[in-house]
Amino acid sequence: METYKGVPGMSSKVILHMDMNAFFASVEQQSNPALRGKPVIVCGRGRTVVTTASYEARRYGVKTGMSLYEAKKCCPRIIPVEGNHVKYADTAKMIHEICLEYTCFVEVFSIDEVFMDISQVCESFDCGRIIAKRIQKRVKKEIGISSSVGVAPGKLLAKLASGRDKPSGLVVFNPHDIEEILSQTPVEDICGIGERTRAKLNNMGIETLKELGSADTQLLIKSFGFMGNILKKMGKGEEPGDVSPYCWKEPLKSIGHSNTFPRDTFNIDVVKSFLSLLSEKVAGRLRSCGRLAGKLSLYIRFSDFSGRSRQKTLSPAVKTGRDIFMHACRILKSFMPFKKAVRHIGVCVSSLIPDRAQGFLFEKEKRKEKLAEAMDKINKRYGDFMIRPLAVDIARDFTGPDIEIPAKVHGFPAGFRNAGK
Repeated sequence: METYKGVPGMSSKVILHMDMNAFFASVEQQSNPALRGKPVIVCGRGRTVVTTASYEARRYGVKTGMSLYEAKKCCPRIIPVEGNHVKYADTAKMIHEICLEYTCFVEVFSIDEVFMDISQVCESFDCGRIIAKRIQKRVKKEIGISSSVGVAPGKLLAKLASGRDKPSGLVVFNPHDIEEILSQTPVEDICGIGERTRAKLNNMGIETLKELGSADTQLLIKSFGFMGNILKKMGKGEEPGDVSPYCWKEPLKSIGHSNTFPRDTFNIDVVKSFLSLLSEKVAGRLRSCGRLAGKLSLYIRFSDFSGRSRQKTLSPAVKTGRDIFMHACRILKSFMPFKKAVRHIGVCVSSLIPDRAQGFLFEKEKRKEKLAEAMDKINKRYGDFMIRPLAVDIARDFTGPDIEIPAKVHGFPAGFRNAGK
């Protein structure tokens, strides 16, 4: 690997990071001219939170994560728009197609962010700036979405650069400026260092990236475990991985769904009903990708916004909604009795392994598998949750028309009220 003089470990690659500005809101404004120039937020139905706020809304103090009530308090003229993930995915794909005209090394970091390795078409960082500007202009002209772009010798620094001049900025970190940039950048500005890690580093007297890169390795390992080595590299601006080709897909690591209730509740039947709904959603995705879950996590947020999570190893691994639900109910029991009303609940499975479809020894397990497969086929043909556990209808009745479930159908999981007790 080539290195720049005075910057040990810094590669000679030219890496671009493109971050779409207020992406979901921008897509909505582009598709609906009546929303352009207006304070727009993208959210869900019912009692929901802000997913993305347009820059017009941000001027009033509206931020991601705010409740709809808080957003309207900041800006009475706010325009809520229900999110449409299909629309955003299609727009992202069009952006990717533009990027792929310049290099096959386009790594999707999130639905509104990409990394590009443009080293093969750039002889210098000045050339990198020209190409980055060209891509930025094309995305704006052809798709109508503005973006902030960063160019640097590595992914970590390119992402840092793209956040320096928002919205619609273009910032280039030349290799000979890296040392000064590291010395002036607070540790919390780099992707991957959260509030707790920042506080811990600050208590150790480490406030800038340069100080982090110069810190004693053993001291960092003692304080952060194996993450100590990674933090030190981050402090030096070193990137542990290259930009992956666009066709490369990272193995699926987890599947999760969550739901915020329309109102806080102590009702255990309502909580279990939503738990059944989320379990079925997770299970459907598990089966569609041919995976079994070896670990289950349950997260609960209470009325005061405090939250707790617990997890359980599953042996044998599972893939049906009923199995996930029954295990989730056992975890739920450890949270009871509720001292505060429940506001939000989430289910996530991880430790995913391939479903080898070897069949089951016991007839009962075979029937469960065949039933799940039959439900998948019917729901795929006629719509999600056309066939579902009857327990889910408690969630529908509690939520009203806002929940995305069709009219009542049949199917009640045995022992629903006693599950996990």
